Amino acid sequence: MQINRLFKCSVLLCALLLGVLGAFGQAQAQMDHSSGMAGAMKTKPNDVCQGDGLQCANAATPFFGQNGKLLLAWTANGVVSVAQSTDLGKTFTPATKIAEHGKSLDTGSDARPQIVADKNGNAFLAYSFFKDSNWNAQINTARSEDGGATFTASASLVNDSSSQRFPSVLIKPDGNIFISWIDKRLVAAAKKGGEKRLGGSIAYSSSQDGGKTFQVERFANESSCECCRIGAALDPQNQPVIVYRAIFPGGIRDQASQVISSKGAETVRKVADDDWKTDACPHHGPSIAVSGTGKFHVAWYTQGSKRSGVFYANSSNQGLTYSKPSRIGAEASNVARPYLFASGQQIWLVWKEFDGKKSSVYMQDSADDGNTWSSSRVLASTEGYSDHPLLLSHGDAVFLSWLTRADGYQLINIGHKK
Repeated sequence: MQINRLFKCSVLLCALLLGVLGAFGQAQAQMDHSSGMAGAMKTKPNDVCQGDGLQCANAATPFFGQNGKLLLAWTANGVVSVAQSTDLGKTFTPATKIAEHGKSLDTGSDARPQIVADKNGNAFLAYSFFKDSNWNAQINTARSEDGGATFTASASLVNDSSSQRFPSVLIKPDGNIFISWIDKRLVAAAKKGGEKRLGGSIAYSSSQDGGKTFQVERFANESSCECCRIGAALDPQNQPVIVYRAIFPGGIRDQASQVISSKGAETVRKVADDDWKTDACPHHGPSIAVSGTGKFHVAWYTQGSKRSGVFYANSSNQGLTYSKPSRIGAEASNVARPYLFASGQQIWLVWKEFDGKKSSVYMQDSADDGNTWSSSRVLASTEGYSDHPLLLSHGDAVFLSWLTRADGYQLINIGHKK
């Protein structure tokens, strides 16, 4: 694999050249740290578009139900909405508004609504919003029992007054829901005791009734970055596997993976020794896919002293050790937002590159569990604002999901499972 070196830049230069998903000022204010690399874009998401429809969305998350219906959840100008499509995203039903939070809605670079559905069409949605001027967030959830046509009123996921942000949701084949998020209750408790504590924690819970109730939340890791999304996937045993930016001793913010088994969170495993010592907020979380053999495939962004850029590595022993990181993307290109998808031993990897004028989504794929990869190729390009590229499947087809301001929402067939 190839990947270019991302230049190190100041906060303002990053925002001007590469763009920040979500307005730069807001992303900077969401944390008391500088914002690093983010998805390339030319304009802020809501500079011109003022509605709450898909055409004005800053982030859109898809999910295919087993009946082939596409559910799409998005956020636009403070409103969380869901719509359905039966023609692979060409047209959508009238949007169902889940909630309106105005400027309080979390639309930071790594924030997006989460949506899943079970085999009976019951849907579950999660998102976050800021509940005070100190950027403390709350995760709200809502449910649908009619295939996504209507939803319950949104309500808080947990009963805690600190801050919860960046929900990541998985649904198992049996319909059980797993959710993980960045939690700051330990930071809040330390502050009350006069102690300074960096970052946040990785918390998780699960539901066996479609999201009506959740088990008491638990911590997977008490020390993590507070502003980067969590990557999550199911392994062949349907155990959640998460990857995130942890805080290691000495203030090192490198990627870590964990298996969440029936017994709880297993050992924290470092993905790579990037040696990124920082108290900054990259707003640039990782991605993970687990193949049919159980191999972990991880892609991430770093500005460490040992490597800088966007990288890929894999593990054949549940994260105990990882392969040597490989750089993603073309030499001298601005690379961001990698995303992985796996089926059997087939792996797909997409990412964004910005050439100063337009953003393009590139792809590489592997037919042998990440041992060898195809040459990179461009899947789509756009000028102006664009969301992160996402991957999902329905039947034998694998799709790229990409929201753009100039070219609308795109669902592109990029390959088939073997």
